[in-house]
Amino acid sequence: MNHRILHQFVWVSVVWLVAQSSVHASTDAPWSALKQGGHVFLLRHTETVPGIGDPPGYRLDDCKTQRNLSAAGRAQARAWGKAFADNGVQTSDVFSSVWCRCVDTAVLAFGKADTWPALNSHFDTGSGEIQAEQVRGGITTRMKPGKTLVLVTHQVNITALTGRTPAMGEAVVARVVQSADKSKLPRLDVVGMLKLP
Repeated sequence: MNHRILHQFVWVSVVWLVAQSSVHASTDAPWSALKQGGHVFLLRHTETVPGIGDPPGYRLDDCKTQRNLSAAGRAQARAWGKAFADNGVQTSDVFSSVWCRCVDTAVLAFGKADTWPALNSHFDTGSGEIQAEQVRGGITTRMKPGKTLVLVTHQVNITALTGRTPAMGEAVVARVVQSADKSKLPRLDVVGMLKLP
């Protein structure tokens, strides 16, 4: 091996190690926060059948009329439940949008879900700011000491709450920060994002 090839090999190895270190660093903080408790796990529903939004004439009381989880999405949801168990994360309550793809994600991952209309998609309604305020106002009453609050919802809702844009099956981990001014709603400070491999 000549010096030029050796130099290139060393350079590629260093770049790979730095990249791996960065990946671990970016996921260590969110998992540590979740294990610590007192944080919010905002999960965008897992993978669905192809499409954007829902078919015309969909009904929230009829899953067959909605865009639902694919087989891969169902497996992905179960994988989140396993990841929480493997990492020793204790959840308190699990709340979901009423859309079937969110409820199914929550139940497959965590075995339970209570619906919370503030988590419903506002893709077509333009009520994002109002719903974000409802969520921020209702989070603290739904949290339990030392446990993680799980919210399963839609991309538009998570973006309105955190400024992040998760892919399907991706999550944002956030810390709830109370304002010194009691008349103001708490804010969500992003610790990091998580996506299963």
